[in-house]
Amino acid sequence: MRARSALARRPRGVFIAAGVGTAVSAIIALALSLPLVGFLAATTATTAGLVPFPFASVIGVTLLGIVIVVGALLLAVTRRRSRSSWALAVVALLVALAVTVFPLTVVAIGSADRASDVIPLIIDIWQRLING
Repeated sequence: MRARSALARRPRGVFIAAGVGTAVSAIIALALSLPLVGFLAATTATTAGLVPFPFASVIGVTLLGIVIVVGALLLAVTRRRSRSSWALAVVALLVALAVTVFPLTVVAIGSADRASDVIPLIIDIWQRLING
């Protein structure tokens, strides 16, 4: 009974902030992150590894991001002031967006690194063709 009355004393804005944070985090995960990771993994599979996809680091960052987002949203719902709840909800959303952008960034950096390895190979092949 005491726990229920403690939740009832919270301002409505606390629950709205936590609800909005949860809903938008879920939308980010389902509509942005999962399709992006699927696309990047499929690209890696169809290019026979020419486009690198670091599965371990993506999984690690995703799991860490989930823990931080869930923790921030749980803290948001336990606050007594709406402002602190909204701040924690925004932190959760920023972390969710960072987790979404991470795989794209890592693949872009890895692809650029691979491209820098390919250019000397192409030059070497070209020189062998010209020199006979």
